Amino acid sequence: MNSCHVGRYVTRLNANITDHKIFPYTEIQAGQKKYKFNSGHNTKLNIKTNGNEISLDSYLRQTSTVSFLVIQRDSIIFENYYKDYKPDDISNIFSASKSVTSLLVGIAIDEGKIQSIKDPVTKYIPELKEEDPKFEKLTIENLLNMRSGLEFKEAYLNPLAHVARLYYGKNQMKQIKKLKFKTEPGAEHNYQSISTTILGIVVERATNMELGKYLEEKIWQPLGMEFDATWSVDDKKNRSTKAFCCLNTTARDLAKIGRLYLHNGNWNGQQIISEDWVNRSKIANMDNDCYQYQWYSQSGIGYKNGKELVYKDSISASQGAADNGFKSFYLDETSASSGIWHIHYCSEDFYALGILGQYLYVNPKNEIIIVRLGEKWDSNYERIFNQIIKQLED
Repeated sequence: MNSCHVGRYVTRLNANITDHKIFPYTEIQAGQKKYKFNSGHNTKLNIKTNGNEISLDSYLRQTSTVSFLVIQRDSIIFENYYKDYKPDDISNIFSASKSVTSLLVGIAIDEGKIQSIKDPVTKYIPELKEEDPKFEKLTIENLLNMRSGLEFKEAYLNPLAHVARLYYGKNQMKQIKKLKFKTEPGAEHNYQSISTTILGIVVERATNMELGKYLEEKIWQPLGMEFDATWSVDDKKNRSTKAFCCLNTTARDLAKIGRLYLHNGNWNGQQIISEDWVNRSKIANMDNDCYQYQWYSQSGIGYKNGKELVYKDSISASQGAADNGFKSFYLDETSASSGIWHIHYCSEDFYALGILGQYLYVNPKNEIIIVRLGEKWDSNYERIFNQIIKQLED
């Protein structure tokens, strides 16, 4: 283990939304043509918390939120900034970057630069063949669904864990080459940042462009982003993009990616990415814990009238799911032979998520996009989003 990254971890403590200031990066330039959401007055939105009802703004002021944006049908319903942040201030969106990387994989496939999701990664990173023959079985689709089979510790508070070295280290490719396989590729779903890291390198090799510049050409300028952005790289010399974590942008521009997916990849009449790819990304994968192509589907345990739905066997639980309108769900028993069964559902809402509570949340039914950026994950933000959506429902 290289001790340099440990020193950086200790001196910089834990990851911060301002880390774009300490890492080298690729510049992502906005074009001359800007798309702006319709401006409007902040709608009065309230939040119920601890038995009391307060305004959304008052609630957010009690949290570590720096940006909060609610858009419905292309109109800004609520927008506010905290902790001295302004609309043009960029911050690290952490693992929400994974969803953007997936978008770029889809575009590279649309363009034929990546031939198929079934391609082994060694087709684009051939040197991995020399490290472990199982890399030849590892496909792009395995990586998209977090089914790499690699032995990789996603332990954020341990400076010796793989993800700390990936974040603070200076040579991503060197780290990838040292990894071993714990299971066969595709066998198990296991969330790992290394999967997205490899995807980013595949895109860079296939397009012969840095990931940030590919984003600039295919997304940032065509979508009319308002502000420049950056994407951190591992080192000034290697310049391997940190595809798993470190796109640095604003709330408004992140919301535009939500708008693109809300409209099935179409941007004002131009098909930026295929509708098929967007559907693969936002339709719940029940075999993958409601996670697909680096996006989450909103999930939870079935409730009705404030009470959890429980059943005595799987048959009655399945019928209960149908009776209560759960379209995508799976069942589980509290413990072996307990006779208590629960419904776990995935809704049509989908989102990108970062470790410090960076959210790009999309509610297709009501055409709502919510972006929350902040310094810590200090609230149940999905509960907050659900309350907002209920107030804006048709």
